[in-house]
Amino acid sequence: MKNSAGLLMYRRHRGALQVLLAHPGGPFWRAKDEGAWTLPKGEYDDLEHALAAAQREFAEETGFGVTPPYIPLGDIVQKSGKRITAWAFAGDCEPSDLRSNSFEIEWPPRSGRRQSYPEIDRVEWLDLESAARKINPAQRALLTRLDEALAAAGGAR
Repeated sequence: MKNSAGLLMYRRHRGALQVLLAHPGGPFWRAKDEGAWTLPKGEYDDLEHALAAAQREFAEETGFGVTPPYIPLGDIVQKSGKRITAWAFAGDCEPSDLRSNSFEIEWPPRSGRRQSYPEIDRVEWLDLESAARKINPAQRALLTRLDEALAAAGGAR
């Protein structure tokens, strides 16, 4: 099973809780919207601590800084079998300032041509209801856990 770790940035905007979700880059994801968005995340190996991997991946995939404290959101398992360990943190950023690393694939398939794409092609601030529609269905539990953790800490929804 592949292990992945990620961070979910959140903020309060006009009294509403919002989360920053990322849309994967590349030709496969170009026309996909609902159910395709994700928290910035990436794989790590046994030599790297999950939280350190989550911090590294967030910075590489967005170009945005991260600041503690981190709220543990636990693990989820996606349909592919990939386990994601996640944390949330309070922050703010301008989505148009996104600076994502890139990856290379052969595209179109079997064409012999390699093309480069950003890992994340855009990010958006979304309220929890909108985020629940757009996020990968397996990751919806992370939104619920964040909402519950903030409510338990006395942060009004």
